[in-house]
Amino acid sequence: MGTKQYTSARYLACALLAALAVAGCTRSSPAGQPATSTPVPQKTSPADVCANLVSYWAKETVNGGKWSGLDWEQKGLSNEQYAIHEEILAAARAEEKRQGRPAALKLIDLQARQKCTAQNGATGSSENWRPPK
Repeated sequence: MGTKQYTSARYLACALLAALAVAGCTRSSPAGQPATSTPVPQKTSPADVCANLVSYWAKETVNGGKWSGLDWEQKGLSNEQYAIHEEILAAARAEEKRQGRPAALKLIDLQARQKCTAQNGATGSSENWRPPK
């Protein structure tokens, strides 16, 4: 009957798709050129994590972001990072009144980097914080 023909066609189609998938996943470089290596992820320091978190949430607040009203734990901040956040936010609001929002956003980045670096990530007083792996 006709089912044997369709079964053979299905096997052939599956085999062709599998071969194409394998061929598409293999890496080959042009002749004479070495294959490029996969980039290695960089370790992130506690100061970098702190600066990124603090500046992100301070900017969200200045910009009136939807999630800016979360508490410090929901934002993933340690107690010390939250204190830095509040200091920077007060300075940014004052800067926004004087020089406008773009200046306030720049100040946030600058102060977050400075304060988080000075406090080595400001990870103290938080039992929930874990260093990056």
